[in-house]
Amino acid sequence: MPPPSDIVKVAIEWPGANAQLIEIDQKKPLIAIIREVCDGWSLPNPEHYTLRYADGTQLYITEKTRNEIKNGTILRLAISPNRAARQLLERIQSSCLDSRLDALKELAKLSADATFATEFINMEGIFILMLLVESGTNFGEMLAFTLTAFLELMDHGIISWDMISTAFIKQIASYVNQTTVDASILQRSLAILESMVLNSQSLYKKVAEQITVGQLIAHLQVSNQEIQTYAIALINALFLKAPEDRRQEMSNVLAQKQLRSIILNHIIRGNRPIKTEMAHQLYVLQVLTFNLLEERMMTKMDPQDQSQRDIIFELRKIAFDAEYDPNSSSSLEKRKAMYARDYKMLGFMNHVNPAMDFTQTPPGMLALDNMLYLAKLHQDMYIRIVLENSSREDKHECPFGRSSIELTKMMCEILQVGELPNEGCNEYHPMFFTHDRAFEEFFCICIQLLNKTWKEMRATSEDFNKVMQVVREQITRSLSTKPNSLDQFKNKVRCMSYSEILRLRQSERMSQDDFQSPPIIELREKIQPEVVELIKQQRLNRLCEGTSFRKVSNRRRQDKFWYCRLSLNHKVLHYGDLDENPQGEVAFESLQEKLPVADIKAVVTGKDCPHMREKSALKQNKEVQELAFSILHDPDEALNFIAPNKYEYCIWTDGLNALLGKEMTSELTKNDLDTLLSMELKLRLLDLENIQIPEAPPPIPKEPSSYDFVYHYG
Repeated sequence: MPPPSDIVKVAIEWPGANAQLIEIDQKKPLIAIIREVCDGWSLPNPEHYTLRYADGTQLYITEKTRNEIKNGTILRLAISPNRAARQLLERIQSSCLDSRLDALKELAKLSADATFATEFINMEGIFILMLLVESGTNFGEMLAFTLTAFLELMDHGIISWDMISTAFIKQIASYVNQTTVDASILQRSLAILESMVLNSQSLYKKVAEQITVGQLIAHLQVSNQEIQTYAIALINALFLKAPEDRRQEMSNVLAQKQLRSIILNHIIRGNRPIKTEMAHQLYVLQVLTFNLLEERMMTKMDPQDQSQRDIIFELRKIAFDAEYDPNSSSSLEKRKAMYARDYKMLGFMNHVNPAMDFTQTPPGMLALDNMLYLAKLHQDMYIRIVLENSSREDKHECPFGRSSIELTKMMCEILQVGELPNEGCNEYHPMFFTHDRAFEEFFCICIQLLNKTWKEMRATSEDFNKVMQVVREQITRSLSTKPNSLDQFKNKVRCMSYSEILRLRQSERMSQDDFQSPPIIELREKIQPEVVELIKQQRLNRLCEGTSFRKVSNRRRQDKFWYCRLSLNHKVLHYGDLDENPQGEVAFESLQEKLPVADIKAVVTGKDCPHMREKSALKQNKEVQELAFSILHDPDEALNFIAPNKYEYCIWTDGLNALLGKEMTSELTKNDLDTLLSMELKLRLLDLENIQIPEAPPPIPKEPSSYDFVYHYG
């Protein structure tokens, strides 16, 4: 007979004694269980002890977390968090350096536990650590462990970052500004400064005063990618928290210090592969850089502003070399007519007052900036595009002005200008780090592409939207190949002609062709259950292989991981924390926690997840919400996930729904079902190739007039 659900069988260890095998009654108070364990080893004062996990993170067990204990777990009797915190607090202030080092090493390990952290902070231990740092007497390993413990303790969010002293900030900043400092100390100092900036506007100002941008950039030229990653993360944090009026100024300073070329040469084109966290920071920097364009993108043109109208006049002058001569005897009416003709040839919608074309936001003044950049820095290209179109028939001319405005708007949408960085995204484009004016150069390549596609499609003004759809597809398909330079991108889009787009569309349509005749629909319905079962098995097999998930907090992005995989008999989910992101599968034995599939009540996604309701920072991030899902299980607990990407999100939500006997509803399942059904249909219909399948079965012949058939054998 199976044991009651409230009884958990565990082993409990104590140094120098045989382990006790006991049954824990989850209804009994934890202190009573600890008293029984202490009595087994004749240990006095049971109130001085508590239970911890023996493996993995070795977290303390409390009344809140005791329900996570599973059958077969190995526990360890340890001194209570209160006593441990008090003892460590005394030892880290010891005059004996060896004792202090051991205490700091133990503190760095225990600080990850929220129960211990609360006790230590309540004893004002965080201020003792700050004094140790401010004194400047700790060096090497001792200082590294001090900074690690401080960072772990602050990450629990128990105490506000605003209580940090200016002296502490100066001391941490001094480690970053030094030319030679131990790598572990530098790494932790950069991480602490990043957290200060992200969590407090007042601390942002203090950190910005202390940090030398030039020294941060110098840390990007080292060979240690971890240091490079934390340095870029701090630059991104300073960028993100800077007042809007200071961001452009900061961008100019970074440009003067050659930030872009240093990142390109020492990181993107370096000798080491780029890790996930570095890729994320490069993506964030790319987004923040493009977001500097948001102000111009959302600025309408003032038709009464003469300086802005002069820019349009300069576009006309460069294209037609017809600057107005104030001494000209031509009448005002003639000049207006000439201007209107030229503005029509430039492709503006409003020929009389083209400034009105730039009152729509987005793209606002950003479109005009792009046009002026093209006209000034690529003058031959600009003149060729304008004159080539003005020489065509009216109905076949590609309107340069209108095209530039719509193209700029499209580029802003593709590059998500003005949107906050997505916490789970690593999609940066190396080519945007190869030029100081990457957005403008991107525009120059795309406007040539648009003009070329217009000619290939033999388009008229009625086809404008259709052409823009094709151009968007050409750009997005070329960007998806991750070209390393703008020249590579130019070559990609040059090969992505209109005929190539048609070919790709036709190929994709053929591969997903959905025959509509009733016999084919009937065959499709017949084989669909087999295909759904195949997809279900694939999802469950992927869950058995397991996936590494990143731990994301509302305080800062953490480089910590946990792993989850389904047992081979599909009855238990194994999960546990990892020290680093694994390269392959993680053995079941390495995952300490278990969740029986039978205990799962439901799977929820998005904003319905408990961790999306709790963490305000994550709640505001739409992209993170789209990757979030939670397993609700007995008792009222939840196992919370944030998938590394949309593919893994679909795999896991499908797999969990399959385990619970529910329908798999993800987009991935729909696509897989369409693809596999199409392939299976084509395989089964190979013998009918080139034979027209009728929409309806052939008609049954009329009955004969007589059934008196006679056949004479010769």
